[in-house]
Amino acid sequence: MDDFLDKLPQMDLMRSEKMTLVQLIFPVESAHRCVTYLGELGLLQFRDLNADKSPFQRTFATQVKRCGEMSRKLRFFKDQIDKAGLRCLPRHEIEPDIELGDLERQLADHEHEVLEMNSNSEKLRLTYNELLEFKIVLQKASGFLVSSNAHAIGDETELHESTYSNNGFIESSSLLEQEMRHEPLNQSGLRFISGIISKDKLLKFERMLFRATRGNMLFNQTPSDEEIMDPSTSEMVEKVVFVVFFSGEQARTKILKICEAFGANCYPVPEDTTKQRQLTREVLSRLSDLEATLDAGTRHRNNALNAVGYSLTKWMTTVRREKAVYDTLNMLNFDVTKKCLVGEGWCPTFAKTQIHEVLQRATFDSNSQVGVIFHVMQAVESPPTYFRTNKLTNAFQEIIDAYGVARYQEANPAVYSVVTYPFLFAVMFGDWGHGLCLLVGALYLLARERKLSTQKLGSFMEMLFGGRYVILLMALFSIYCGLIYNEFFSVPFHIFGGSAYKCRDTTCSDAYTVGLVKYRDPYPFGVDPSWRGSRTELPYLNSLKMKMSILLGIAQMNLGLILSFFNARFFGSSLDIRYQFIPQMIFLNSLFGYLSLLIIIKWCTGSQADLYHVMIYMFLSPTEELGENQLFWGQRPLQILLLLMAFIAVPWMLFPKPFALRKIHMERFQGRTYGVLGTSEVDLDVEPDSARGHQEEEFNFSEIFVHQLIHSIEFVLGSVSNTASYLRLWALSLAHSELSTVFYEKVLLLAWGYDNILIRLIGVVVFAFATAFILLMMETLSAFLHALRLHWVEFMGKFFHGDGYKFKPFSFTLISDDDE
Repeated sequence: MDDFLDKLPQMDLMRSEKMTLVQLIFPVESAHRCVTYLGELGLLQFRDLNADKSPFQRTFATQVKRCGEMSRKLRFFKDQIDKAGLRCLPRHEIEPDIELGDLERQLADHEHEVLEMNSNSEKLRLTYNELLEFKIVLQKASGFLVSSNAHAIGDETELHESTYSNNGFIESSSLLEQEMRHEPLNQSGLRFISGIISKDKLLKFERMLFRATRGNMLFNQTPSDEEIMDPSTSEMVEKVVFVVFFSGEQARTKILKICEAFGANCYPVPEDTTKQRQLTREVLSRLSDLEATLDAGTRHRNNALNAVGYSLTKWMTTVRREKAVYDTLNMLNFDVTKKCLVGEGWCPTFAKTQIHEVLQRATFDSNSQVGVIFHVMQAVESPPTYFRTNKLTNAFQEIIDAYGVARYQEANPAVYSVVTYPFLFAVMFGDWGHGLCLLVGALYLLARERKLSTQKLGSFMEMLFGGRYVILLMALFSIYCGLIYNEFFSVPFHIFGGSAYKCRDTTCSDAYTVGLVKYRDPYPFGVDPSWRGSRTELPYLNSLKMKMSILLGIAQMNLGLILSFFNARFFGSSLDIRYQFIPQMIFLNSLFGYLSLLIIIKWCTGSQADLYHVMIYMFLSPTEELGENQLFWGQRPLQILLLLMAFIAVPWMLFPKPFALRKIHMERFQGRTYGVLGTSEVDLDVEPDSARGHQEEEFNFSEIFVHQLIHSIEFVLGSVSNTASYLRLWALSLAHSELSTVFYEKVLLLAWGYDNILIRLIGVVVFAFATAFILLMMETLSAFLHALRLHWVEFMGKFFHGDGYKFKPFSFTLISDDDE
């Protein structure tokens, strides 16, 4: 037996790559280039040798800070380009590489230029907005003002001097001063204040004015025909022109304070029509000049941003790479006396030659007189887990890693999940019509794979695109299971020949009451279409799918136990084989493996035996005669034997392993009176106590016994609950089939029974939406999550520890925008 097991393959694809702990000693002059080349290779994970230091205490903290500042400037440029609505495509010609210092100076100059242009543009925009508001007020407020000789011009002069205290309108004040300042003042009579305010503040503004003046005012308003841009947010704001008539000095003071509090801009409007026209002409002239100035400034700013945008992508990549390099250099030890940097890291064993070649090339390119020292170290801690994946297996590996990263060199469930996961999904989702819809979606994602991989997708679309191969396999298996169930949107078809059943007479009147007659060989593939609508359809499909779920569940759980055997054998833990794997296999198959055998025998022989009765009385009355429930000769003695084996397997799992570990511990440390020196070569010849293979520091028998007790109880109870859990395959398959039937018969066929094209069209639309959103989206998600549960708990719980940590090499391709 041992010779046979030794000849089995090493399961290279099933286990993570072998890792090696290496030490690298870089000369200072070539360290930066070496780390850069290693980042391009992406096969070395550096260990942080300065974990006890803060980021500000590290050697290259200044360079990291400079890179962070440059990243901020580049993000500023990107925001400015997006805000301006520009599309700056990178140049096709190859640009020379730029030094970090030159790039820093260029970015500082560009930022200073853009900030100065933004400041000037904002000032011009404020002036332009004031002129535009003044023009609107002049046009709208004149309708509320009626010229009268009873109103003294001095009122306007006094109003002008008061309203200009908010520094709102600067450039037009000279003209108004020339026209109004020489007029006499009049402290009595009706006065007014005109201005403009945002529409969303108008109601509160009017209410506040009414309360402050106790109703002694007249408020007039009219909407402005133009929206005004807010310089701070670049959003168009809708405003309203208002004119407030009042009397008295106190009322004027209150109104001005309220205007200032609500952000209303007040502008003087003369009552004289001639002066209004003169002011309007002057304002329009200045608006025209400012528009030309703003357009010229915008063109100049866009040209400057375009010049930056052509190289923005390359600069962002350069800064991101440089920051990653200096972050990695900060993980190395800096030896001042020897002028070198010392680093440690993990790499796959197969990559040692590639790393050595890259370091030699970096030494040559940097003109260093001293080469990089690269040698292998003895590892004490557990190495990281690294699986080489492709586009197909990567999505399944991510599903497994979401539960837990595999322990180093532990059997990888993702390899088996490539087949079992989409298959169990299809068992619950089996309908080859729905499977074709999924296939079309998967083929669309695959056809646009190259284009979608370069685009920034939303969270939902990114999830679908990442799992495109998972969807493809789920669709293919759904078509296969749908052909077995013979369901196309719940409708059966005679694809593989004629039915094995026929009616009792030509009228077929009793087909769904008495039943059909079998007259030929069984249907060659899948469920016979004649079962559809028969009186025994539901009992037959329930029995079929329930028994099939149990068979699939027992098979997958046995696969998990077999993988636990290969794990224990790989890690050299014979205790796990003798006292865990063997009793677990005996217990599981003595009960539920026997149930699977009975199901297969019943299918093959056509027996009418009640399996519920057989399994229940196997425990209650094991010696009782089976009678008509006997399926084969010698069944009763076999049941007694299996029951005894199951009872023996429980203490076999519980007691021997803790005492065996205690005995090994006592033999290992027998006669030792001195402490063991800290070395990784202590007792390497002694078999480890578990697959973990870690160095034993302290032995606590009670803790180990309690752990084994919990593990044994969990397996015994889990064998029952996990087998029952696989019945979800039957339940969801039945629910999917019945929902499809309801939508087909109660929506589509019911609508098609009316001789009305509108009702038929409504029925087709409702059926299409129900199929798309309920059967293709909700049911897909439901089956996906249930298949996920079956793999994470029922399958992987038999062998998977999932307490490892992922291999994260230093690689430029893995650096995301968020790392800045």
